[in-house]
Amino acid sequence: MTLKSRLTQPEILIAPGVYDGLTATLAQQAGFQALYLSGAAVAYTRLGRPDIGLTSVIEMADTMTLIRDRVDLPVIIDADTGFGNALNAQRTMRLYERAGANALQIEDQTYPKRCGHLADKSLISKAEMTGKIAAMAEARASDDTLIIARTDAIAVEGFAAAIDRAEAYVQAGADVLFIEAPRSGDELSRVADTFRGRVPLLANMVEGGATPIQSADDLQTLGFDIVIFPGGIVRALARCATDYYASLHANGSNAPFADRMFDFDGLNAAIGTPEMLAKGQRFDGKDGA
Repeated sequence: MTLKSRLTQPEILIAPGVYDGLTATLAQQAGFQALYLSGAAVAYTRLGRPDIGLTSVIEMADTMTLIRDRVDLPVIIDADTGFGNALNAQRTMRLYERAGANALQIEDQTYPKRCGHLADKSLISKAEMTGKIAAMAEARASDDTLIIARTDAIAVEGFAAAIDRAEAYVQAGADVLFIEAPRSGDELSRVADTFRGRVPLLANMVEGGATPIQSADDLQTLGFDIVIFPGGIVRALARCATDYYASLHANGSNAPFADRMFDFDGLNAAIGTPEMLAKGQRFDGKDGA
């Protein structure tokens, strides 16, 4: 099933954030139907830096390629601002699509951007953003590759301006709308009331961010079609890693932390080592074939 066809179903699509082949594999094993490759998560993990526009299109495309080599689930990928103007956005579309992405999320911030839940964002004009969306639609190789248009206007220009921009982005060819960082349950409801049934809607749940955390069921009731949890896995692993390193430093051993870890065989089972070794034996010329 394509991501496009999945969005015609009534049940909301939950897309957890991933940032490499391991997290993508574990998310697939958990039963999710789609994944979200977060630019923030890549910045946090590959660079050890904040989400302030430091990652490049090549780093993101490379990460997407590695994830696609490991899992077959639809992947929504963060395209930031398209990494420049409309021509850059077209190149981003081509690179990401060839890497195996199924949907590209592009936003209307200036470049370099910053996390949608950080202060002091700035925006390009509505006209420039609609041009980027149209350019990406022209560049995509498959109509099944979706364009998710994100506006950060609530924090910069206000709620009414965000709705106005979102309307323009739909007219420009956006397949999905993502109005970033509603500040209350009322604003979430007003987004849904405005666009529900006209275009699929995406909600972003960021622990400690500007938007009150809602469950997938509650968002579905409002009228949202996709909910992403982009950085949750990094926050969880960073907390666990902090505790792990503190324990190892204090104890000189992993024994006190053992009940919070995979052992050697456990991790190999999770990543499919026995199956890979068995597959390799089919080609090593030692079975008499």
